[in-house]
Amino acid sequence: MSKELSGKRIAFLVANSGVEQVELTGPWQAVKDAGGEPVLIAPEKDTVQALNDDIEIGDTFEPDLAVADASAADFAALVLPGGVASPDKLRLVTEAMEFVKAFAAAGKPIAAICHGPWSLVETGLVRGKTLTSWPSLQTDIRNAGGQWLDSEVFVCPAEGFDLVTSRKPDDLDAFDKALVSTFAKTG
Repeated sequence: MSKELSGKRIAFLVANSGVEQVELTGPWQAVKDAGGEPVLIAPEKDTVQALNDDIEIGDTFEPDLAVADASAADFAALVLPGGVASPDKLRLVTEAMEFVKAFAAAGKPIAAICHGPWSLVETGLVRGKTLTSWPSLQTDIRNAGGQWLDSEVFVCPAEGFDLVTSRKPDDLDAFDKALVSTFAKTG
């Protein structure tokens, strides 16, 4: 087991329902395996209901914090898992969007997979960035000033913070490896 993330707390931001389970659990385990401390954050400190393939009910998870009680200053990096519903719901939560913006403002890395980049679109953080996502987001990303590409994983250092992105669950191995490597570089 590697220890690249030893001593680092990593925030995972999801809505209270609709997160794609494997896009939460895969990166979560990668952070743990690298010695990091994953912390689950949701709009409410109430049960998170995950989905499989955006339709089948998955497992439930208990958040460690409500987003209103979380501060980017307490974390080394941020993970935005996908699924259609969770990122779409998060865009409407002001505290969640402020939390995301605080990571970029502090120059801390962010990793987003599948529909996770919707939070970055909503906050204006894709402007000047190159990233990948689920293909249906490409117009949103371009309209928000980003450059979309079809790639298993992409790390963009532009605009003052590192952004790790991937398209879908099939990309999780590459996504997990890239986020651990990128997060390991943070102070």
